[in-house]
Amino acid sequence: MHNNSYLELDRKAYKVNIDFLRKHFHKDVLFSSVVKGNAYGHSIERFVEIAMGEKVRHFSVFDSNEARRVKNVGGDNVTVMIMGWLSNESDMNWIIENEVEFFVFEKNRLTSALASAKKLRKKAIVHIEVETGMNRTGFNASDMKWVQDFLKKNAEFIEFKGLCTHFAGAESIANYYRIKKQIIRYDEIYNQFCDKDLKPKQRHAACSAAAMMYPETQMDMVRIGIMQYGFWPSPEVLVNFYNSKRKNDNPLKRVISWKSQVMSVKKVKRGEFVGYGTSFMADENMKIACVPVGYAHGYGRSLSNIGRVLINGERCVVIGSINMNMMVIDVTLLEHIKRGDEVVLIGDQGDKQLSVSSFSDYSNLLNYELLTRLSADIPRIIKS
Repeated sequence: MHNNSYLELDRKAYKVNIDFLRKHFHKDVLFSSVVKGNAYGHSIERFVEIAMGEKVRHFSVFDSNEARRVKNVGGDNVTVMIMGWLSNESDMNWIIENEVEFFVFEKNRLTSALASAKKLRKKAIVHIEVETGMNRTGFNASDMKWVQDFLKKNAEFIEFKGLCTHFAGAESIANYYRIKKQIIRYDEIYNQFCDKDLKPKQRHAACSAAAMMYPETQMDMVRIGIMQYGFWPSPEVLVNFYNSKRKNDNPLKRVISWKSQVMSVKKVKRGEFVGYGTSFMADENMKIACVPVGYAHGYGRSLSNIGRVLINGERCVVIGSINMNMMVIDVTLLEHIKRGDEVVLIGDQGDKQLSVSSFSDYSNLLNYELLTRLSADIPRIIKS
């Protein structure tokens, strides 16, 4: 575990976000908290604890390892749904034994689930993912009859819990017609299943962006990732919300803050290069501070010479190349800076703020990308 920086998770901010989201969704829509990618960098263990405090009981993950981590926190009090990778037979056995739900998007996964369910004498709880135009995972139209026949024949061992799909970029208006076609295609497939007397218990397709931009996609359950953490899927989704409400107040609060401290302070003479190579040369006598955070912790090299941090209530510029474990900051204008002073990489200090979106402005990284790159070895501290 690193002790050079820490991530602070704000319970109150999460409550604000979850209250807003629940008010926005249709009545009786199940909220599934998406905690893949180490809960978008927040830590599955710490974040599930926070979410459960707000009565969230359904969690979506990518693989069985993440499912195990959620179960270790929530036990039998939570429902876990795997949307992606299952590695082998022992994975499948553990999943069925622990009543973990999972996406099925190819025939061999369905036959594997049946084999394990028969052996364990316990039902596999499946969500059939269908291809509607994303062209990633999902059963194609040519597979539908086989899937339907299989489910009817093996209902004793396979519980058809959900019918699902995923939209191809609902956060961008450029994808409007593509998303609309997907919605129509999903409805057609759902009706085909109902015609075969195979009505799923849950219909679900909406991520954060789809749930906001296309409210009709909320159906029985929404799979919400980025917005519960306090970030909008894209500027377009935020602007669309502003236009619908006719006011520009952001209702979401950032859950995460990232903080470190000044490791050393020294002076550099005009004309000297700073750090590796020659990417930065002092054009005047300067004062610099070293901060013990680098690309090994998730602060990418693309932020070299352009990143920002907050020190002593002022916004300061990263100079030179980001190192594996260190960065250098221009603190020439800070009169009283010293070793041990707080450094904010994401968050508030005084009346100033550094948002995660500011990183994308400087480096072309998505919110999602920066957050999931945060090292799992950085301590996560819950702020009540």
